[in-house]
Amino acid sequence: MKPRELPRNAPVDRSFFVDHIVADRFLNVWHCHEQLELVYIKRSTGTKFIGDSITPFNEGSLVLIGSYLPHLWLSDPTYSDSPGNMAESFSLFFSPDCFGDQFFNIPELRTIKKTLELAQRGLEIEGPGKKEILRLMEQLQDLPDPERIIGLLTILRLIVEDTDREVLSSQSFVSTYHRVSSSRLDKVYEYVLNNFKHEIALEKIADVVSMNPSSFSRYFKKKTSKNFTAYLSEVRVGYACKLFNDESDKNISEIAYECGFNNISNFNKQFKALKGLTPSEYIKTHQKASASIYV
Repeated sequence: MKPRELPRNAPVDRSFFVDHIVADRFLNVWHCHEQLELVYIKRSTGTKFIGDSITPFNEGSLVLIGSYLPHLWLSDPTYSDSPGNMAESFSLFFSPDCFGDQFFNIPELRTIKKTLELAQRGLEIEGPGKKEILRLMEQLQDLPDPERIIGLLTILRLIVEDTDREVLSSQSFVSTYHRVSSSRLDKVYEYVLNNFKHEIALEKIADVVSMNPSSFSRYFKKKTSKNFTAYLSEVRVGYACKLFNDESDKNISEIAYECGFNNISNFNKQFKALKGLTPSEYIKTHQKASASIYV
């Protein structure tokens, strides 16, 4: 299902805002918006869909969602149907240019800018600063104006410093990808994203950056902490998820071949290894979420 765009514009007298929700369950709509969103689940349990990632959420979950990254929060029926149980969340919405076009380009804030770029794939925050972030999110909306700006910058600093954060969605699912500061890697990413549907031999990708295959393999592993074959599989599986989520009329085998896999067995194996679900299970899980829209 293609995501519904739901604008989350700040009030005219604010550059950003916090939306505090208390309801029987969350708005189960596969959607996206231009604004970045930092979501704190105070009460409820269920399954979160962030790009092509499908993982549980519980009380205390904290996720930073980038611009136009599709997402959905599906509350567990066993939780929401129990008498007295309510779903409660705090969502901080802000645009990358909320303080001006060049604000995050100044040298002192370059680490924040890189983190906001990485949030294009969704970031789950788990580090020691999480407790302070949750406290600030509950208080932010009621702070005086200058303190609110300081509060947002403090939250972003704590996210930058979080070494335990987890990237949720695959690089290929989003329309843009996080660029490592290396023109050589940029060439690799660009070539792969333009050619992953076809066979890419190690010799060919090494030639793209004027290296021999052995040197390229060592270089890529050092820069990305994974081998090239694993990265290529991530790109292909991420694209498959995109096709599944867009309700393609093609069957699993057709999608597997369209994504660059030369046999369905390997596709199923790689998909299960990366997503924890078989392609059939992934489709059923997403369709179940899509059918559970609550307005």
